[in-house]
Formats: sequence, structure tokens, C-alpha cells
Amino acid sequence: MINELDFDFMKRALSLAKEAADEGEAPIGAIIVRDGKIVSVGRNRREKDKNALGHAEIEAIDNACKTLGGWRLIGCTMYVTLEPCPMCAGAIINARIERVVFGAYDKKAGSCGSVTNLFELPYNHKPELIGGVLEEECSLALTEFFRDLRTSKQSLK
Repeated sequence: MINELDFDFMKRALSLAKEAADEGEAPIGAIIVRDGKIVSVGRNRREKDKNALGHAEIEAIDNACKTLGGWRLIGCTMYVTLEPCPMCAGAIINARIERVVFGAYDKKAGSCGSVTNLFELPYNHKPELIGGVLEEECSLALTEFFRDLRTSKQSLK
């Protein structure tokens, strides 16, 4: 069930997505919240770090584990601007995150409903899932980023 705080936290994730875009990364931001407080943030850093694991969700989970002192993120909600991919959905399951709220759907790699839904498979943990929160804003950030990237590459030719 969506609540008013979901919109506020998604706006914070969007601001992280903008930071990523400003550094040439795909504009994806993630935050992890427990008891109404942000315990961790993450954003895409694949290009900068030259690492396939540099997804916003993975960074946010890593930071939350360090902040909270354990790998079980029970009682936590993740807010992420793009539907998690299979790697991130698996990390969410393994971290025992209770709730996932995402913005834009990912028809190419989304593993929380678009291509598949890993949360529906018989794993030992099933996060609550809410998609499409501030979907338009999250989608627009991605669309504009990739449009601008294509335009800049064409102007170099």
C-alpha cells in the first residue's frame, strides 16, 4: 500500500539519480529507509568504477549493511527510481528487505514484474512490491539522459 512518505522518499531517490546523470551515469538512485529514517543511499557508478556491480541498489544495500551492522535488512524499505534487474532483485531477497518501491518499469531487464518477477518465485523471502511511484518523473529522467547521450555521440561523428 502506497503512503505519502513513499512519494517523499522517491523524490530523494530521484535527486540521487540526477547526481548520477550529472556524472555521466545512468540516472538511477536508491535509498533504504527504516523507521522513517534514511539509513543508506546509492546511485549508479558503473561507468566511473568500471564495474558491472555498480548499481544503485547494490550500493545502497552495501551501505545499509555497514550502517546497521548486519546483512539482514529486516524492517527496511528500498526506494529505487528504476525497477530492479535480476542481480539487484536477488540482492534484495538475500538482504531480507521487506518492501521495495520503484518508479519506472524496465521492459528490458526488470525483474519485479516487467520481464519476470523474482519476488513471486519460491525463495525464502518475498518483499512487498509497489511499482510506478512517480513513474513519469523517473521515466523522463532516463529518457532524457539516453536521448542526450545519443545526441552527443552523433555530434562527435
